[in-house]
Amino acid sequence: MRKPVRVLVVDDSALMRKLIPNILERDDSIEVVGTAMDGNFALKKIEDLSPQVVTLDLEMPGLSGIDTLKEIMRRWRLPVIVVSSHSTAGAAITLKALALGAFDFVAKPKDVSARMPEIAAELIKKIRAAAQSAGVQAQFLPAETHGEQPHKLQPVAPTRIIALGVSTGGPNALQYVFSQLPVAFSGSILVVQHMPDGFTELFAKRLDESCPIRVKEAQSGDLLVAGRALICPGNRHMKVKKFPLGNVAILSEEAPVNGHRPSVDVLFHSIAEEFGPQAMAVLMTGMGEDGAVGMGEIRAAGGFTVAQSQETCVVFGMPKAAIERGYAMRIADLQDLPNLLQAQCAPDRGRGDNSDAKRATSA
Repeated sequence: MRKPVRVLVVDDSALMRKLIPNILERDDSIEVVGTAMDGNFALKKIEDLSPQVVTLDLEMPGLSGIDTLKEIMRRWRLPVIVVSSHSTAGAAITLKALALGAFDFVAKPKDVSARMPEIAAELIKKIRAAAQSAGVQAQFLPAETHGEQPHKLQPVAPTRIIALGVSTGGPNALQYVFSQLPVAFSGSILVVQHMPDGFTELFAKRLDESCPIRVKEAQSGDLLVAGRALICPGNRHMKVKKFPLGNVAILSEEAPVNGHRPSVDVLFHSIAEEFGPQAMAVLMTGMGEDGAVGMGEIRAAGGFTVAQSQETCVVFGMPKAAIERGYAMRIADLQDLPNLLQAQCAPDRGRGDNSDAKRATSA
């Protein structure tokens, strides 16, 4: 029998130091080896207790959560799951933590004492995934932020419609890929990143400020234009629709699919129906199987399909599910995705090179 995952809970709230261990210890696969009320205590307890995973509150007195995270990354490179405030300020600091190497995050419910059980399953799932991951991955981040470039959007019809699904590890992976695409990128990108409502708007703004292409949180009716990426808002699904005056993104509040809203499968199914051979699907790092079935539909419709390689995923769940089903025509390292996207979106590119399937089927 596999030994339980050893977890250290770090939070300045006495209530949270009681609630989180109580929730986690209901699962036999997790053992809470200790708690810490601030960053300095946390660093000492990591030395003494050797946890495999740390849950970390970012808003703490003394040594802040961010400074604690930096020290954990420098000294131990343990997987850290941020327990974040569900607010604009909480979203901002959480995105910073992810950029510094945090494995993932869960958002605290506003009524903590009454609604904490709602995040129990999510937290347990992420702790298990963190313990099974290859540890903190090297990040392919751009060197600097360039600021918003209002001139960069050109209302040009795209050569391809690219649907991209991603979860754990996604913020850094997307920032790397988008930072490597040129202003004149000829594809239109739609992204489902598993992320709660309230986080996606700020996430899209940060990407827009640091990348040559335009990035925005999607709204119903947004045109699919070359050189722009639309990020699906948290707690909504995103589909696409062809109209005589232009092709657009459509948001909906239909029931969750695969336990997710937004769901990658919802987007991929819509892309396959509307764009067929013009479609391209990319599944990147993330837990679970969301997007695998939809990728199969895009491939069957004549589109081109890509899965991120295991070696460059923080969690090899979503890409693995598609590869095992035979739906990925190409397996690509994260650092190769920008060039692959540009090559597939070249105006003279055909419907996709089926010979690319050889690597996937032989992998």
